[in-house]
Amino acid sequence: MEQEEKATRAWVLHPELTSDPNRRTAGPALEEAVSLAAALPHLEVAGAEIVRLRDPHPGKLFSKGKLDDLSQRLKVAEVDLVLIDGPVSPVQQRNLEKEWNVKILDRTGLILEIFSDRARTREGVLQVEMAALSYQRTRLVRAWTHLERQRGGLGFVGGPGETQIEADRRAIDDHMNRLRKQLEKVVKTRELHRAARAKVPFPIVALVGYTNAGKSTLFNRMTGAKVLAKDMLFATLDPTMRQIELPALGKTPGQGGGRKVILSDTVGFISDLPTQLVAAFRATLEEVLAADLILHVRDISHEGTDEQAQDVATIMAELGVNEETPQLEVWNKLDLLDEEDADARRREAARHDDILTLSAITGEGFDDLIEAIDRALDAPRKTVTLELAFSDGRKRAWLFDKGIVEAEEPGETGWQITVTWTDRQAAEYAAL
Repeated sequence: MEQEEKATRAWVLHPELTSDPNRRTAGPALEEAVSLAAALPHLEVAGAEIVRLRDPHPGKLFSKGKLDDLSQRLKVAEVDLVLIDGPVSPVQQRNLEKEWNVKILDRTGLILEIFSDRARTREGVLQVEMAALSYQRTRLVRAWTHLERQRGGLGFVGGPGETQIEADRRAIDDHMNRLRKQLEKVVKTRELHRAARAKVPFPIVALVGYTNAGKSTLFNRMTGAKVLAKDMLFATLDPTMRQIELPALGKTPGQGGGRKVILSDTVGFISDLPTQLVAAFRATLEEVLAADLILHVRDISHEGTDEQAQDVATIMAELGVNEETPQLEVWNKLDLLDEEDADARRREAARHDDILTLSAITGEGFDDLIEAIDRALDAPRKTVTLELAFSDGRKRAWLFDKGIVEAEEPGETGWQITVTWTDRQAAEYAAL
């Protein structure tokens, strides 16, 4: 009988930089950090607190008095791991580990651990590992045990100690080269799948939003599918796509009868998403870049919902999402508000054409959402004939990839291609 793995006792610290006027509200930020920690298996959160400081100490992050104060509490609580909800430099990490005799993990390292534990597809696993290698290459303070690990995760939590920097760097570079070659093969396969979907010119509707906003629950209601939906940060990681018939108004989800679309449920966003992951998951999120309509799902019951919405907008801009892509804001989780607050949100949303309120759990507002999706996808389209030279293969491939070609006739010097497109697609084509 296998012995059950002992839980790692963790302490969560949220440094609140009082000198930063743009800092996040400390209370909700600490709650989110604890939720992130709870998302890791075999981790027990023994305590959590906000640490106010004017400026971070360059060597140890915290002042001498605060270090001693925390050291006592960590010893009493028998903590193995301290999670610091913010950036920690390699020097600060090394010094804090010596000072407290515990492992230190910053926000980026924690998110990478969660992504590593959750990735299921081959591409997701490769992208997370590439991101982790890129992150740790700048540090080189820990052994690369995860290259030959026998357990999940990236090894940041339970590594045995330090090795020579030269050996680390060589191991990282060799492994990154192998991963790049494997990822290239996976990307080619995904491009073939996307090209196959382009031959079926259904509009793509992408669900985006902060992690735990209820995207997967809404996806399940719209499709009748059973994607994992839990009250947990990053419950789903690998994007899920379904070619579906939206339910006709008044019908049960999954019965169809409405417009055919490709619905995409993406990984949840989060504030301060590591830059390594933004780059790594750009390929996975290409369906958002190609979407005909984006549904931005918000947890309207959350105290920091406005800050979360701003974080989502920032990440979408970093990903390169076209500002002209139609978007609907979906204020979800009405069922978690009291009736007075819910009514106030309904009245506020009613003043905007592109905002809807609903509960993905109870189904309230669902018909209004389907109606709004239909209206948004019924953007005016016009048919035009384009003259392309034979040398314009890239533009021709783009038109076919979008699934908007109606007819094509070869001529003496090039193609005559008839397309039916929206103004947004015409603008994208002009920018090629």
